Amino acid sequence: MSYTPRLRKQYSEEVIPALQKQFGFKSVMRVPKIEKIILSQGIGEAVADKKIIDGALEDITAITGQKPIATVSKKDVSNFKLRKGMPIGTKVTLRGDNMYEFLDRLISVALPRTRDFKGVPARGFDGRGNFNMGVKEHIIFPEIDIDKVNKILGMDITFVTSAESDEEAKALLDAFKFPFTKK
Repeated sequence: MSYTPRLRKQYSEEVIPALQKQFGFKSVMRVPKIEKIILSQGIGEAVADKKIIDGALEDITAITGQKPIATVSKKDVSNFKLRKGMPIGTKVTLRGDNMYEFLDRLISVALPRTRDFKGVPARGFDGRGNFNMGVKEHIIFPEIDIDKVNKILGMDITFVTSAESDEEAKALLDAFKFPFTKK
């Protein structure tokens, strides 16, 4: 018997019928789905200290269970003492089971651990059905040992969906019980 993530099972059993009923989709293939989740960090301080990038790569690996890449600068900027090819951030793209596992941990464990959490504002939609949000502290994830963190970093999380509108994408994330703020 193979393992299926909880949210993948929930998507096929609950989310697809609910969205078909709500939007009147005739085909199951027309129902929007989350295609990938991208986590990225911009680390400007890495220009002065290369060890910050190594720590960030280890932390993102612990959070996602997948090896991230270090993003490098595309051009020289003398005001920031930045040279072309210097590592200045991290990025990882999650798909499949890893994506559903990360989404489950984000919704049920990490976001509620945020200080003074009242929900995620729903203004991060881009007009094409994708949602962006930021996290100020990466230590909200239980995989991170706070004692071993040398610098608290933020991260951007992008949810890429197959939805054609923001309304469909918001309904999809709502069906997963994503904690949007109530107006």
